[in-house]
Amino acid sequence: MEIFLTIVYLLICIGLIALVLLQSGKSAGMAGSIAGGAEKLFGKKKGIDDKLAKYTEILALVFLAMSIIMIIFLR
Repeated sequence: MEIFLTIVYLLICIGLIALVLLQSGKSAGMAGSIAGGAEKLFGKKKGIDDKLAKYTEILALVFLAMSIIMIIFLR
């Protein structure tokens, strides 16, 4: 059971890292921070970036749940 949970946890970690790296970068500097905030507020993310962001959120929640499960079962 311990080995199975560890393998699943590692796969989730690798998937989360890959999803974060696949997302496009934001603009740098002061102008990027203002425009980035406006895009987030008004929802201008489109296409693949929107899907990657959604999958990243879901996988982050799975990562959190798996971390809690491993703490409980692997004491």
